[in-house]
Amino acid sequence: MNTVSDLSDVDGSSVVVIGGGFGGLSTACYLSDAGADVTVLEKNEQLGGRASRLEVDGFKFDMGPSWYLMPDVFERFFNYFDREPSEYYELTRLDPHYRIFFKDGDRVEMVPDREQNREVFESYEPGAGDRFDEYLAKSKKNYEVGMEHFVYEDRAELSDYADWDVMKNARGLSLIGSMQDHVEQYFDHPKLQQIMQYTLVFLGGAPTNTPALYNLMSHVDFNMGVYYPENGVGGVVDGIVELADELGVTFHTNAPVSEIRGREGAFVTRTETDAEFYSESVVSNADYRHTEMELLPPEKRQYDPDYWDSRTYAPSAFLLYLGVEGDVGDLAHHSLVLPTDWDDHFEQIFDDPAWPADPAYYLCVPSQTDDDVAPDGHSNLFALVPIAAGLDDSEEHRQRYRNLILDDIAEHTGVDLRDRIVVERSFCVDDFADRYNSTAGTALGLAHTLEQTALLRPGHHSSAVDGLYFTGSFTTPGIGVPMCLISGQLTAEKMADRAT
Repeated sequence: MNTVSDLSDVDGSSVVVIGGGFGGLSTACYLSDAGADVTVLEKNEQLGGRASRLEVDGFKFDMGPSWYLMPDVFERFFNYFDREPSEYYELTRLDPHYRIFFKDGDRVEMVPDREQNREVFESYEPGAGDRFDEYLAKSKKNYEVGMEHFVYEDRAELSDYADWDVMKNARGLSLIGSMQDHVEQYFDHPKLQQIMQYTLVFLGGAPTNTPALYNLMSHVDFNMGVYYPENGVGGVVDGIVELADELGVTFHTNAPVSEIRGREGAFVTRTETDAEFYSESVVSNADYRHTEMELLPPEKRQYDPDYWDSRTYAPSAFLLYLGVEGDVGDLAHHSLVLPTDWDDHFEQIFDDPAWPADPAYYLCVPSQTDDDVAPDGHSNLFALVPIAAGLDDSEEHRQRYRNLILDDIAEHTGVDLRDRIVVERSFCVDDFADRYNSTAGTALGLAHTLEQTALLRPGHHSSAVDGLYFTGSFTTPGIGVPMCLISGQLTAEKMADRAT
């Protein structure tokens, strides 16, 4: 796999990074290691961006990302700095990886044993076991080629694809069509199609609008495994912050940025407390639209409001963080509750925005693996329902939906939480917008639709302001913790390339 480009040209430069999410932390580490003087300004009281943590009465919740996938990306990141992830946190492979409760009363679980998973597929549809093997072989090839040639390399221009090496490796990849079209070539049973497509939630898309290339996520799921990092995803944040400290990065929390002024080599980044930070370059890991429309004057913006209004945003989410007396029965560390037909839910996210009437949702119960996230005799869990970005988020809507979800959990998993809740918090559209300056309250950023993948996403370097850069989920390679780590590398490489 390709190595990181030479970053030595940033040696001695000064950089302000706005936002301490995974993209900002990654960029800061690469630049500081190369000799830059890096300062990170974080709006909130803790680092990690959407990977914030909530601690209430002995319960410790990961507020955002909770799946540890693509361990090779984390290993590659730490290896670049001559470290190992295990120096900062330990991993536990989950068994089962996850359990699915279908709303017709059926349930299934995916486990580390691939042969058992194959037998599950065969039990639903004769011949599906063989097609499971074929699908994963295709997924594995797409992952290996896609990561090397299209993820770890930032191909920002159409001309970047016009070379023999790229065209040779692209042959046979699923570059055209949707995930729905691709999966239907292998499996007829709707439940098997759902199992192969549930990871689209992590990409902020739907089966009909996400490129078929993302079948590579099944290789991640079935071949690479699902893990739990020590102290949750917040423990991964702690590890990367510790690494950044070792590399010399300076952090300021509770420092929301109100303005970016200046030009290449002479930027002033001002916070809401009127503190000013001077630097030669600025990297924004904040919401891309917020950065352009709120932090820059009109003449220094790349995109106008019509551009941002025309984008497809990944879903927001309705989240319930629950501390519960007793255990939670058959709920696994990761559980999915799915209607047998989830088309209506996706339509109510992307086509006709509304609070889903029959939602598909995710339940995370880290206390099934980690005794430290809940007091003795209690369970820690959160429920996450993907909903359309920009929905009306009133207290009345939240209360109604809270009751709907708790009733639905009881009916379809057999676990009644309603009379055992001792801690409860909710988080929804308005909270994403307020805490993270998130456009329309999206939980993730720009969706990975057919029109918003690869070079069709906003760039790492501003075309309007030399010296202003972007990282994180709006840029390439896209949404998700591993992708944001890689975006930090791509941003640092872009900065070094333009400094030559």
